[in-house]
Amino acid sequence: MVKLLFCLRRQPRLSREEFQRYWRESHAPLVAARAAALGVRRYVQRHTIDEPLYAGMARPRGGLAPYDGVAELWWDRGPLEGEAAIDAARRAGRELLEDEGRFIDLANSPVFFVEDHEVIPLQA
Repeated sequence: MVKLLFCLRRQPRLSREEFQRYWRESHAPLVAARAAALGVRRYVQRHTIDEPLYAGMARPRGGLAPYDGVAELWWDRGPLEGEAAIDAARRAGRELLEDEGRFIDLANSPVFFVEDHEVIPLQA
């Protein structure tokens, strides 16, 4: 399994609440509708919260604004097969990127691919 992590910062004109509402109510359905074309197995939105207990750990570091959320997308290893599948994925990716430009500060929102190395497994 390969995962994409997208550390999101909102466009300056949006409050965090506006950003998170758009992300959850408008962008999420677009991702869900294009998941099959992109080969996405799982999509998780992680929205930041205001919690006084965690405020010290969540402060800005290095002069950058804190993230407003993290998107996590999961794929099986291996490329898409066939030109039609590749074209559909490219088209879906362009459509999502166009929408992301409406609410995400793309220049300040890093994207990277990761593999998990579990250290402490989830406890029941």
